[in-house]
Amino acid sequence: MVRLDFPEYKFRIRQTKRGVEIFDIIRKKFVALTPEEWVRRHVVHFLIYDKNVPAGRMNVERSIPALNMRRRVDVVVFDQFAKPLLVVECKAPEVKITQAGFDQIARYNMTMNAQFLFVTNGLQHFFCQIDFQNQSYQFLPEILGYQTMCAMRK
Repeated sequence: MVRLDFPEYKFRIRQTKRGVEIFDIIRKKFVALTPEEWVRRHVVHFLIYDKNVPAGRMNVERSIPALNMRRRVDVVVFDQFAKPLLVVECKAPEVKITQAGFDQIARYNMTMNAQFLFVTNGLQHFFCQIDFQNQSYQFLPEILGYQTMCAMRK
């Protein structure tokens, strides 16, 4: 797998008849190791080990209603009141981050109302804060820690 713009982490990887699999520490099971999953595993480890997100306040591939359909959100982080705080959209490293990626996460967030959004392909990261009152968003220079995001929640 390609080297990503995240710290290096130790992952449990195995070869099976179905192919290469990587262990998901949130869902507690092995999943197919695809390029997008490689990014998702790095994001989860980064949030837990570098941004102090409690693993128990995180869901991976959570099913949500969006525009009268069921969609899967890559990663959702919840605040101390079990309200969505951060929604993450992961793309494979070869997928360029475009406006369509932001539109996708914005549609998902219409039902979740998380205050922070993070879109990454593992090489480029875009982190923003939503201002619901003014119906706008502001890109932030770095991904905030869990306690800071909770404290900034409006």
